[in-house]
Amino acid sequence: MAQTKAQRSAAAQKAARTRKRNAKLKAEAAAKTAAKRKRSTAAKKRAAASAPKRKTASRKAPTKRKAPKRAIKSTIKSKGKKR
Repeated sequence: MAQTKAQRSAAAQKAARTRKRNAKLKAEAAAKTAAKRKRSTAAKKRAAASAPKRKTASRKAPTKRKAPKRAIKSTIKSKGKKR
């Protein structure tokens, strides 16, 4: 069913209104998140500044051991006959 000229223009106006409303909502949301982001980064900075500083390197948490790549490959590969 074909649209009449009046229907087409009404649809275009409605679409324009919707676009405008969506843009406004998006802008408001962006402004809110920007403010929130600023606050959270400031809080993180404060926390980092007031956190106790480590004096020696030996006090750091030990690094997690990773299995060497060769060992991983061999365990995966040996699925055939063992003998």
